Amino acid sequence: MQDIWDILPGLGDKLAAHVVLSASAIGLAMLIALPMAVWASRSAIVSRLALSLASLVQTIPALALLALFFPLLLSLRAVFGEGLPTLGFLPALMALTLYALLPILRNAVTAQANLDEGVLEAADGVGMTKWQKLVLVEAPLSAPFIMAGIRTASVWTIGAATLATTIGQPSLGDPIFAGLQTQNWALVLAGCVASAGLALAADNLLWVIEVGLAKRSRWMTFGGMAVVALGILAALWAQSTGSDERRIVIASKQFSEQYILAQLIGARLEAAGYAVEYRDGLGSAVVHSAVASSSIDISVDYTGTIWTNYLKRADNPGREAMYETIRDWEWRQNGVKVLGRLGFENAYAFAMRGDRAKELGVTSLTDLVGKAPQLTVGGDPEFFERPEWLAVRDAYGLRFGQSRNFAPTFMYNALASGEADVISAYTSDGRIAADKLVVLADPKGALPSYDALLMLSPRIAEDKGVIAALEPLLGAISVEAMREANLAVDREDAKKLTPKAAAAELGKSLRRPGLDPG
Repeated sequence: MQDIWDILPGLGDKLAAHVVLSASAIGLAMLIALPMAVWASRSAIVSRLALSLASLVQTIPALALLALFFPLLLSLRAVFGEGLPTLGFLPALMALTLYALLPILRNAVTAQANLDEGVLEAADGVGMTKWQKLVLVEAPLSAPFIMAGIRTASVWTIGAATLATTIGQPSLGDPIFAGLQTQNWALVLAGCVASAGLALAADNLLWVIEVGLAKRSRWMTFGGMAVVALGILAALWAQSTGSDERRIVIASKQFSEQYILAQLIGARLEAAGYAVEYRDGLGSAVVHSAVASSSIDISVDYTGTIWTNYLKRADNPGREAMYETIRDWEWRQNGVKVLGRLGFENAYAFAMRGDRAKELGVTSLTDLVGKAPQLTVGGDPEFFERPEWLAVRDAYGLRFGQSRNFAPTFMYNALASGEADVISAYTSDGRIAADKLVVLADPKGALPSYDALLMLSPRIAEDKGVIAALEPLLGAISVEAMREANLAVDREDAKKLTPKAAAAELGKSLRRPGLDPG
């Protein structure tokens, strides 16, 4: 396992993005919460309403709050135009700002409510205006308590910002999610250490400012503020130096194959002179919408996913007809160019341990019907909401005793440990052979084909340099080579590779010639 101390120095860009996002969310939350607290201190109704709404936001899981802004912003494009970002910084900023409101608002309202009445009467007695009283009396007395709320909000926000990875915003969540999917625990720990270190640093710097305000110490107050400002400016500078007009953003979904293919694509583009940025661990629907809107430039998708989820088709016209229909639909509907097929299929399939399948006498989904009520089926987090599962369930009348969600990497562990009897496996996964699993036949053809497709966003659909760099991948990756690469990342012994290393090995095994005429 790679030492986390070797990984940490490479997280500078993720750290910078995390700092900018967190600081922006906290700053915006302060701009909203502090005027609201002043208003609330003058009105009991406003106070109750504001605190209730802020508390309500806290009851929504941070991951769900982040995800909800994607469809919201997508719908707002009808008002603000297609240029409105639906992924990345804007939805993450909006969600984290709401998340940071409560501790700042609650502390500010409490501080205002507990101000010494005698001091306020004295301010009135010397003829201060409401503005003068607010700025010269109320604000200085409330400041230490407000800073305590800002400290709490900062720690919460820095922690929650790791989840912004799921909506395409670079953050310290990137190594955490990538490590979880590829079972690279050093990568997970490196992301956790960096995020925790940032939270502790922010908390201590804000504590210095809080103490400075309480003690009326200018050097502590302004010294702490200066260090915070320098940190934010350094993060902004680090992000600005990485900008590049030829930068290509490559997306990957939440399983090993996608991480590997993203690295393979990125390596070819870098060799052609393009700067590359990776957006890892995104949901399937997010990736498709992001490519269509050019928030993401390149992704690898699958014919069966597009056919069932976006074309809403339940029929199965055959591999070639499906591919041609999808290619034409993507171009007409979304302006997305399906450059071609990579040469292998990664279909959904139901798999069991060999010994368990033999014990139950199961070789196909038909055989499974009578046994299903006593069995547990496991799937990835989105599988049981996908049309493919509904099609299989209804075609065979499958009714399992229990269904459980697992991260794709952990589904196979669950099968091995007996936590699940059947899983929704991927046919290009090397662990099927390595774990001696039995893939159940689908005699009714309920599951469509899943040819891997290379998708280009409207922004780069006609970029000749990108097309020239990626065309050699078309038809060049065999399912055997993809299984070997996937297993290299997913295995847990000394032969385990990172997605980048596995992509390099996969690149050496490309079939020649590599062009897919389709």
